[in-house]
Amino acid sequence: MNLHEFQAKRLFAKYGVPIPQGEVATTPAEARAIAEKLGGNGVVVKAQVHTGGRGKAGGVKLAKSPAEAEANAAAILGMDIKGLTVKKVLVDELAPGIEQEIYLAILVDRSARRNMVMASAAGGMDIEAVAASTPEKIIRVHIDPTEGITEAISQEV
Repeated sequence: MNLHEFQAKRLFAKYGVPIPQGEVATTPAEARAIAEKLGGNGVVVKAQVHTGGRGKAGGVKLAKSPAEAEANAAAILGMDIKGLTVKKVLVDELAPGIEQEIYLAILVDRSARRNMVMASAAGGMDIEAVAASTPEKIIRVHIDPTEGITEAISQEV
């Protein structure tokens, strides 16, 4: 099963993990309205497709105003990222005071035929670059399907 970022964030929120406020837009006008509603320090407009490298492909853009959010959404919606057409964008508030960006994924390791938790304190936007240049900064832990994510896995990650 693949989840879009906005779907994963809803799950985090359900279990008490703090996340930035945001909503999904399917048109530039919706993105503008969401940015107006969020106000604050600006927003980030993010393509919602099931692939990595969205930022490098131009699918993640910062906006300081609702008009800029609308323009960014217009540029991103309909964009092709690795063969996938962007039909939705996530408009998130810019979280003040971010001290560190992390990467966390639960994915299928096809070679091992098992689920795996992959995490890195080296950030999320450039995880592909981290994997290529400093793979030791990425933690990979296989999940026993009969046990799920255990306390030991949580501690390791």
